[in-house]
Amino acid sequence: MSPFPLARSLPLVSLLLGALQGSRPSSPGLDPRHETWTSLLGAFVRAGVVDYGGLRGRSADLDSYLAELRAIRPEAFEALPRADRLAYWINAYNAFTVRLVLDHYPVKSIKDVGGVFRSVFKKEFIELRNLRRETLSLDDVEHGILRPEFADPRVHFAIVCASKGCPPLRSEAYRAADLEAQLDDQARRFLADPGKNRIALEDRALHLSPIFKWFREDFEKASGSVPRFLARFLDAKRAAAIGDGKGFDVDYLDYDWTLNGK
Repeated sequence: MSPFPLARSLPLVSLLLGALQGSRPSSPGLDPRHETWTSLLGAFVRAGVVDYGGLRGRSADLDSYLAELRAIRPEAFEALPRADRLAYWINAYNAFTVRLVLDHYPVKSIKDVGGVFRSVFKKEFIELRNLRRETLSLDDVEHGILRPEFADPRVHFAIVCASKGCPPLRSEAYRAADLEAQLDDQARRFLADPGKNRIALEDRALHLSPIFKWFREDFEKASGSVPRFLARFLDAKRAAAIGDGKGFDVDYLDYDWTLNGK
């Protein structure tokens, strides 16, 4: 039992609660560090390869995390800083994609989940009705939210459509406090993977992922041109050699839609 009478302690308790509530917007059920998602990614993702079979054994934990994403109230969400909101949508895209694969596992490609006449990326299965009234598709999150609302082309290296051609799925959740470093690291990792991007200075050629063709407009808005964007995430020697890309031939590699699983 507390040595202080309840009547005397109530004002102090009220002050403490008020201070805590005022320190960040109220977001019941949502962990700003996304620890549940990090726990799953750390256990079942190695170098971007996902152990979907093992992850199925912890489906309940994944569903618990998705429930956290669903629980946040719109007024609390809108009051969050930009980095928190961006991290939320990136994690939501990746976690719901994993859930979709698990619901149809085993599959050779996420494209197998789609119908004959409708792409899997237009499949409406993402229930976040507290924030959006309609059920969302992966395209809705990417093209309707992430691209127009945040205008950061680095998201193309962060959201992962469960395919080997994608950038690697990180073994940790995206978090507001670390978001800038995480997004820069994703860009560097993606460009350093010779299976997805090859910069041949001696041939003055850029062999790039189709991501740079599909979303060319985003990269040009951010840096003026795709080569100038690339230079931001290359070592000084290669960045200087590429410059604005003049005199370089650009072609695009094939995209591997094989599942990014073991």
